[in-house]
Amino acid sequence: MGLIELFLSGGVVMWPLLAFSLLATTLVLERGWFWLQLIQPQDQFIQQVLQQYGAQPQTAIDLLKQNPQFPIARIFLAALTLEQGTPEDFRLALESAAQAEMPLLKRFNTVFESIIGVAPLLGLLGTILGLMRTFASLRLGEAIGTAASGVADSAAGSSAGNVTAGISTALVSTAAGLLVAIATLLFANLFMGLYRRQRAAIESSTGRLELLYRQYYRQYLARQKAKH
Repeated sequence: MGLIELFLSGGVVMWPLLAFSLLATTLVLERGWFWLQLIQPQDQFIQQVLQQYGAQPQTAIDLLKQNPQFPIARIFLAALTLEQGTPEDFRLALESAAQAEMPLLKRFNTVFESIIGVAPLLGLLGTILGLMRTFASLRLGEAIGTAASGVADSAAGSSAGNVTAGISTALVSTAAGLLVAIATLLFANLFMGLYRRQRAAIESSTGRLELLYRQYYRQYLARQKAKH
């Protein structure tokens, strides 16, 4: 049996399963490219910005403005562009900006979860429909008639062969649904792990920036006090 014949033998549910597989493949490629461009370059960028901010705050801000493609740059800028905000204001700005970036990092997770949950159920539905067709196609009346004419063994063997072939064909949809769900689950777990790693990196780097800002703010207050 060829691939096309195998696909068609799975019944009508094979079409939504095909659509799910194409959708999952597209989203996996998009998320893979997103994380490939983000993880290592942004880690190096964070270290550079924090080092610059400790020595030359304005240079660090200019560097952030030149790299708005990084979520951490947008988070840092949301706080650093405050006009001499207090450390409490600075912390709130960091937290608000970080929360705004989380949906981007978790993008398409709901779609992945839906595919993982629905694909096996569609496969099971296809198997049930296939079994219903198989048993409905059995000609029990003809089998009984041929048994009375002395060819019962041949009829029984033919019926059993048809049932076995029908069941194996009906199971194609279940196998396809499981395959789509398992492949999607593997990549979804990978992306969730990358999201958790990125969230931890954001929390760590924003904490370090907050400490640097507190030192800068104390120095600013000391300069203002010295002027008066």
